[in-house]
Parts: sequence; C-alpha cells; structure tokens
Amino acid sequence: MREFKDIFVFVEQKNGEIANVGYELISEARKITAQLKNLDYKVVGVLLGDSVESLAEQVIAKGADKVICVSNEKLKNYSTQYYTDALMAVIDHYKPDGFLIGATVLGRDLAPRLAARADTGLTADATMIEVDTEKPDQPLLLVTRPAFGGNLYGTIVCPKTHPQMATIRPNVFEICAVEQGHSGTVESFTVELKGAPMLNSVATLKKELAGVDITKAKIILSIGRGMQKHLDFAREVAKELGATVACSRAVVDAGFAPKELQVGQTGKTVRPNIYIACGISGAAQHMAGMEKSDYIIAINTDPNAAIFSIANLGLVGDGKQVLAALKTALLNR
Repeated sequence: MREFKDIFVFVEQKNGEIANVGYELISEARKITAQLKNLDYKVVGVLLGDSVESLAEQVIAKGADKVICVSNEKLKNYSTQYYTDALMAVIDHYKPDGFLIGATVLGRDLAPRLAARADTGLTADATMIEVDTEKPDQPLLLVTRPAFGGNLYGTIVCPKTHPQMATIRPNVFEICAVEQGHSGTVESFTVELKGAPMLNSVATLKKELAGVDITKAKIILSIGRGMQKHLDFAREVAKELGATVACSRAVVDAGFAPKELQVGQTGKTVRPNIYIACGISGAAQHMAGMEKSDYIIAINTDPNAAIFSIANLGLVGDGKQVLAALKTALLNR
C-alpha cells in the first residue's frame, strides 16, 4: 500500500460561494488520475470554513471523488495561521501525493506557508501539469510555469518530498463536464485549532468593485500601446459589440488604464469566447494571460507581430480605422 496517494485540491470558498478555480483544478486533477488507473488514485476536494458540509455536493458534482469538510468557527474567515494548521492536519492524516491550490490572493498567501510547514516543494503560478508516464508506479508530477518574465517555460519536479504542491492561476484550466451518474463521498474531519490568533480583526470593510470583472467576460476588446490614446473610442466600440475593455501592461504603465484591466502574466488570466487584441504586439507575458481564449482576433500594423502567431484571425492595419469600420457596421446592422 502506498504511503502517499491521491490528488488533493483545496476548494476555496468565501461566504458559502465556491471560487471557480477550485472546480478548474478538480477537472485537471481528474485528467491526472485518469493516467494513474493502475494506482486507483482519487480526486479529493478539501473545504475549510464554518459549517461547509452543505457545499460538498457541489464539489462532487464537478468531479471530486471525495470531499473532506473541515468545519470550525475559527475558519469562518480566512486566517493564514488557522488555515495552515487545518490543512497541515489534513496532510498529516491523509498523506496526499499531490496538492493543488488556486493562485488567488488567498492561495498565494496560504500555499508557501503550508509547503514550508510540510517541508516540501511548491511550484507557483503553474500553467500546465502532466504526469511522468515513464514511471507509472512512481507518479511524478511535471509542473510547468513561465520563467524569466515569460520568455521561457520551466518544468519543475518534486521527486523526494510529499505532497507535490503547485498553485495555478484562475482561468488557466477549463471546467470539464462530468459523466452522468458520477458520485462521491463526504467526510467530516475535526481539527483542534490551538492558540490565540496572531492577528485580530478590528473591522471588515467590503470593497465595492467598479466596472466588470474581465476574468468573467465573454468578449474582450483589448488595447495595446498602439491604441492607448484611443481608449475612450475603444470603449464606445466595445459597448456596441457587447464586449469588455481590457489592456496590455504597457497601457497601464503609461497611466491610460487601471491595473484591474491588465491582461497578462503580471495582470489577469482571461479565457473569453472572443479576444480582440488591438494594437498589441504580442509579448510572451501578455500572451500567457490570454492564449487560451476560444477565438483570438489580432489587429496590428506590423505583419510580423508575434500576436499573429496565436491568432485565429489576423488583420494587418491601423487599429483605430478597423474599429471605426466595425462600429459603423454595428450601428448599421
């Protein structure tokens, strides 16, 4: 019997709402376990919070074979201290072979502390996970992430310590459909969280978000350096198109757009149905944040722009003129 087994996924939830990245990681974990049928690996979701058992069936419906629920009043709101203690207790008891965590604000705070406590390695901001098929009886995760500013990709392995851990940015993997009749088990796990909190919460302030979250947009009109002075016009076209405006890092750095609209390695990862890149040359850092869009349309004056290498449709021309023609066509439809 193997000492370490199964692929665990931390399923992040807040106020009873599960973050989509948890479902994305469950889908990817299912692909991994499908290659390890001879070892009978399972996909195990881990829920932390106060009375989270009611959320377990949602996680099973997305593909988990088992859900471990850790409920405690001290886990109602996120605490690095208590969440690390709780997940470390889960790791010590169940001994997972792999542990995947979303690279959200919460996950990026939690994962390094958990890896340090478990004395194991951690690959951050991964974009691909595979299994070393040459050693099916010794499953080794091959975790790929961008390096050197996105100019290179490195594959990292953690062969000597467990669990093999990685954080993955939201929208990198897609949520796959689960076969009809899929079922799973729910298990409650009790942890004793000792000690007073190192940080005491004085008040909770809810931040009102302005505009649309670009990670949820179905159509994105993204503006690069070549169009940064025409952002207002791009918004007019986007309104007629039913699209959300986004931008490259160059536009943010120049002060034309806020950080929350930035797509790319240092911005947000998006996966819309249609991504229109207007005046974007196609730096590797930008393409890392949008290359998995369903359909990519690139508009650039440079016929050799790198963005054309991943575009489904490329238009060589002045971005403002192309958008003006598009707006006219939309108004006259």
